[in-house]
Amino acid sequence: MGQSRTELLRRISVDPNICFGKPCIRGHRIWVSLILDMLAEGVSVEEILDNYPGITEEDVRACIAYGSEMSRERYVEITRGA
Repeated sequence: MGQSRTELLRRISVDPNICFGKPCIRGHRIWVSLILDMLAEGVSVEEILDNYPGITEEDVRACIAYGSEMSRERYVEITRGA
């Protein structure tokens, strides 16, 4: 079985001295938002891991877990097209 949500979130770092304080994968300067954007665009986890060999599948899952937690706290206004 995979890691719990709490364990996954420990893989994310928010440090004002690293990457302008943006949430990153701990030990890397890879923004959570970059990974989430790539997933949203249809990039596979395998492709992400190939492009960023220092990270793991658990790191990608940690990014998803972080995004999920953020959506509980903050809402983005979605406008409908004409």
